[in-house]
Amino acid sequence: MTTTLDQPAPVATTASARTGLTAAEARHWRDHGWVAVPDFLDRNETALLQSEVRALQSAGKLRNVATDGDGVTHSKTVFNLQICPVGYHSRPIRALAYAGKVQNAIRDLLGDTAVQNLDQIFLKPGKHGTGTNWHSDNGYFRSPAVEAGTGMWIAVNDANRRNGTMTIIPGSHRRDWAHVRDHGSDHHITCAPSIDPKEALPIELPAGGALFFNYGVVHSTGGNTTDADRAGLALHFIQEAHYHWDNADKKLWRRLAPGNDGGQAHFGENLTGVFEALAGALAGRAGSGL
Repeated sequence: MTTTLDQPAPVATTASARTGLTAAEARHWRDHGWVAVPDFLDRNETALLQSEVRALQSAGKLRNVATDGDGVTHSKTVFNLQICPVGYHSRPIRALAYAGKVQNAIRDLLGDTAVQNLDQIFLKPGKHGTGTNWHSDNGYFRSPAVEAGTGMWIAVNDANRRNGTMTIIPGSHRRDWAHVRDHGSDHHITCAPSIDPKEALPIELPAGGALFFNYGVVHSTGGNTTDADRAGLALHFIQEAHYHWDNADKKLWRRLAPGNDGGQAHFGENLTGVFEALAGALAGRAGSGL
């Protein structure tokens, strides 16, 4: 991981030990607007997400949002594959927000009134993957308080500079950024004209690592020059009082407050503990040789 801002040292954890964020990690997010957690998901949980991404890709659920520079014509040479929202297409991914460690982490950062307002996957194919341009999540969500929301970006595969890992502008959440239409995409916006690349900080993470960053932190991803695909899964959360109905799809909104229904009203199933159970079942099948 490439960092310079007193990033807390990774905590040695086992599969059962990581139950959320440490006090130092939560404090780093509050002080700097972001924190990287290299060991957030364990090996089985990571393998479950990798399996889901492969299944979604095989089913043709991801679409190329990269264009030839006109914002309209989809590129046939470079690819930025996206599915948004993704939870409706994957039981493990919609269950992830109700996993104990995720619930604990989000409450540590946002308190007891958090709601999930979006989830999405970006996949950069090997050799042909192109990045997502500089932007802040608040360019889309328009919260009056950027610290009221956080993204949780999970490296589904090892993420490094060569395959276009997440890069941030430290301290950018303390500024307002004008966004314009990004003509390299069929719908994205960007603040790239205002960015000084010398301020960029790449965050390299192993598969299963997570980057938490508030809605004001400007970030981007790069192209994938390696042979292997690289995917990232992003979940977005915000304090309920700062969720703007005029710029959000109400059907995506679901409460994570203590005593929540685990998504029962939204998905017709209580998803509490489902992500952990599916990851455990995947580990059991692997251990039995099936």
